[in-house]
Amino acid sequence: MFRPEIKVLDCTIRDGGLINDHFFSDEFVRAVYEALARSGVDYIEMGYRSSRELCPPEKFGAWKYCDDDKIRQITEGIESDIKISIMVDAYRVKEQVFAPADESPVDMVRSAIYVKDVDKGIDLINRCHDLGYETTVNIMAVSKEIEPDIVEALDQLAKTPVDVVYVVDSFGSMYCEQIEYLVKLYREHLPGKEIGIHCHNNQQLAFANTIEGIIHNANYVDGSLYGIGRGAGNCCLELLLGFLKNPKFDLTPVLRVIQEQMIPMLKDIEWGYMIPYMLTGALNEHPRHAIAMRKTADKDKYAEFYQELSQTLS
Repeated sequence: MFRPEIKVLDCTIRDGGLINDHFFSDEFVRAVYEALARSGVDYIEMGYRSSRELCPPEKFGAWKYCDDDKIRQITEGIESDIKISIMVDAYRVKEQVFAPADESPVDMVRSAIYVKDVDKGIDLINRCHDLGYETTVNIMAVSKEIEPDIVEALDQLAKTPVDVVYVVDSFGSMYCEQIEYLVKLYREHLPGKEIGIHCHNNQQLAFANTIEGIIHNANYVDGSLYGIGRGAGNCCLELLLGFLKNPKFDLTPVLRVIQEQMIPMLKDIEWGYMIPYMLTGALNEHPRHAIAMRKTADKDKYAEFYQELSQTLS
């Protein structure tokens, strides 16, 4: 449970922002940042660095773009060793302009890719590494990929300067045996790299699968406050900190920001385990079908949804 090399990354603002198009208030983001800074968590992911041309500002909040100046507004005056990460969808953004790392509040750039887009991810990683950033590659929807394609992508990434490569259970479809297999596969093909684990909670296995990754030496682990995230959400940060038993972690500020910020937020936006998300997870499908269903008058007609979903996918 206690390995000092384990790094915890909170993705509350980034993954949670997928629910409300990143329209979080500055007050909320600052409260989360301050709580995590006091908790001893290693990284906070503030959101995406997206192209405004492809993601119009009238449709998205500030955390879709994560401008350096905006991040500074939030973090100003709060002393902490916590590092800041941002995510870039390397497969669907236009050229991004990054300041050198020593001129930016951002410490880490996380490149989100699908296996077929590994070359785009590598290009982004190389550019950000040359500017002095820590880098990760998060290979999404890996449960949909065949092993030879995964191995080819890993072998390409092994030749890059990327620091961490993440096993990502995008659809919350995997079980512990699959997590073990993939973490070992990544470690075999990525000598000298750290392995990360990012799990979704469709089948209420995000916490268990994260532990499974830790058991097999995945040293970078993701969580979010009260599990906030698109659909069924993510591994709960509070569970993760309690499990790790690292004396540097302080659970009190995490619990306080949950009671003051996350619980009230549930009145306005929805996340967490629900049967429609369980069904998409069990079927190894993107949760978009369940998300759409939850916005209709028939949002609690689970049997009908299952029949419709099964027919759609057959």
